[in-house]
Order: sequence, then structure tokens, then C-alpha cells
Amino acid sequence: QVQLAESGGGSVQTGGSLRLSCAASGISFTNFFLASVGWFRQAPGKQRTLVALMRSTGTTNYSDSVKGRFTFSRDNDERTLYLQMNRLSTDDTAVYYCTLDSDWGPGTQVTVST
Repeated sequence: QVQLAESGGGSVQTGGSLRLSCAASGISFTNFFLASVGWFRQAPGKQRTLVALMRSTGTTNYSDSVKGRFTFSRDNDERTLYLQMNRLSTDDTAVYYCTLDSDWGPGTQVTVST
């Protein structure tokens, strides 16, 4: 059974940076390599939305709101996903979730303040 665990969330001031990690366990190298993986976020009182989605080919799509500021990467050997977030704004405050195919992590809180 695949388990995902996010880390790296926290509080930061506007303009700052954070790097989120998502460690996957219970999955082989091959299945991790072939999986479609993503990051979603849910701000208080709002629906969960896509941040970035990466297919096994490496093709990555970003939401317009984070394009140019966030970078999604993966380490297949370590079965880990990363989300580098730069130039953060208060609009980025949310719980961030990683996904691997249909599996979800429990989420990590990111709070950006002025």
C-alpha cells in the first residue's frame, strides 16, 4: 500500500521561499517512475486546486498562479517529490497535498504572512 508523507511546510514572510518534500513508501522504483504525480493545495474556505502535475514522461504543468515561481521535481531513486516555492505571497497560504496516481498525502500547512 502506497503511503505519502509531506514535509517542509511552515510559516514564512511574503517574498520568502519554502521547499516541500513528499516521501513515498510501499512502492517499487518502477511503479514510482511510471506514476503521475502532483501537488494540490487548499486554502481556508476554498476548494482544493491543482498546483502542478508531472507525468512519467517528465512533462509538467503548473497552474497559472504559480508558474515561474514554483518548481516541481522528483527523485525516483529516493521515491521523493519536491516543490520549490519562491516569491511566496499571502495567496499561497494553504494546506499542500502531494499525490501519486490516486493516492494522497495528509498535507502540510504553508502560511505566508506580511
